[in-house]
Amino acid sequence: MTDTPLTDRTDIDADRLRERLRARREELQAMTQSTRLDRAPVELDQQSVGRLSRMDALQGQAMALETERRRGIELARIDAALARMDEGEYGYCVSCGEEIGVKRLDLDPAVPTCIDCAAGGEA
Repeated sequence: MTDTPLTDRTDIDADRLRERLRARREELQAMTQSTRLDRAPVELDQQSVGRLSRMDALQGQAMALETERRRGIELARIDAALARMDEGEYGYCVSCGEEIGVKRLDLDPAVPTCIDCAAGGEA
């Protein structure tokens, strides 16, 4: 993986955005590690945990699993953005090929589409 291509666009600071993506990726991976026990199967031993406590534990587990699913989606978006940087295609809409707005990229460096395509406009 090289740090060279990034993009041919001069109106964005792709190096800064790459660093933001990498930092966010590390943060998400650390969260995944720290919440591993929250996603573990819930013990159904009736002697040690009452019915309501078990229900709370199951609900907590379900919420942790959903959070992890969403985290995985964000990681995939970040990896795709980093790959576009490596290929020199960063900053262009994956749907229509037009430039993605600078403010849009600053808000979310992993965003893959321009505002028109994100809104369901014609590509």
